[in-house]
Amino acid sequence: MGILLVVGVQSCGHESNGDTVDEVIDGGDGDIVDGNLPDITGFPIVDTGQTDFYDNSTVMSPPSSGDDFYGQDAAYDGNQPSYTSNGDGTVTDNVTGLMWQNSWDHNGDGTIDYDDKLTYDGLLALIEAGYAYAGYTDWRLPSIKELYSLILFSGMDISGYEGAATDGLTPFINTDYFEFAYGDLDAGERLIDVQCASKNRYVGGSMEMVFGVNFADGRIKGYGTTNSGEEKAFNYLMVRGNDTYGENEFTDNGDGTITDAATGLMWMQDDNGEGLYWKEALSYAAHYEFAGYSDWRLPNVKELQGIVDYTRSPETTGSAAIDPLFNSDQITNEAGEEDYPYYWSGTTHANWTTSGNNGAWGAYVAFGRAMGYITGWTDVHGAGAQRSDPKNGDPSD
Repeated sequence: MGILLVVGVQSCGHESNGDTVDEVIDGGDGDIVDGNLPDITGFPIVDTGQTDFYDNSTVMSPPSSGDDFYGQDAAYDGNQPSYTSNGDGTVTDNVTGLMWQNSWDHNGDGTIDYDDKLTYDGLLALIEAGYAYAGYTDWRLPSIKELYSLILFSGMDISGYEGAATDGLTPFINTDYFEFAYGDLDAGERLIDVQCASKNRYVGGSMEMVFGVNFADGRIKGYGTTNSGEEKAFNYLMVRGNDTYGENEFTDNGDGTITDAATGLMWMQDDNGEGLYWKEALSYAAHYEFAGYSDWRLPNVKELQGIVDYTRSPETTGSAAIDPLFNSDQITNEAGEEDYPYYWSGTTHANWTTSGNNGAWGAYVAFGRAMGYITGWTDVHGAGAQRSDPKNGDPSD
């Protein structure tokens, strides 16, 4: 797994005290709050919410500088998640300036089940018809970056869980503010079937796919719009507000670094050029000095996903899914195709398992094809997917 290094923490946007009101007020620091939307612009990235430290298998004590596993996600605070419940079925995110529906219960029957889902075409038609909710008519289907802003890596991936009870399972979203339910077993779904659709279609590959966030397993994948010949039904949450959220403002600093004014982060222009284990990647970053900076680190997974360019792919642009200002090493993938790397984040992708290795997987973002084996190797989830891999072991396995 390759790496791209980042320095700095987010400083864009406006600070909020967590209060929002219906009428226009002066927030005290010059910020105007209107219609439960704080006056925030740009692309402030919400922290992952990961507070536990992990080694290659499980929770560990916070490492000190120079120790193995130093510099991982939990060591950096970023913009801590902050929400306001508006009492009308909506939630305002005080970091991003976005307002969300607070529930997947779209038919209002008091339960979240398969009947609350819509096909992708159905979602587009709903917006086209002028979707109204909670007195607002400017709702939209979120971009994948807007939708991913809600994910929290305090959650536990339920992959491999074979039970039916959901008590004790922790999804990747704040359930104090958002009503959430796992897949509808009575409708023939799996608990893991919580694919929440974004507006972003995958621009590569031979199958039509829509990117979505799964708040049950903590991943972004490209999902086919059909399943066994039938249109696939998706969960959804509509959004309104800050319509520039997710837009990068990159500047080439001319010294091998790139600054994103939208997030307040500086990036290495080149990746490291080779695959590393997760522990090695953390150590590489912790000891790296370049362009006069010595505080380089592995980005958390939300920072890393924030630089994906979902208009690009190996199939359509012959490039990684990243702005051309970046230099992404070319690789040969499992199918023998010219491709581009996966990059580690400093975020652990924790699993529900109680076998002592619930921290054995690290979250990464695919900037090339997200390969999988079906009847052969193919791009199953799309460039821009966020998945996870074992932190160590035999790379050829």
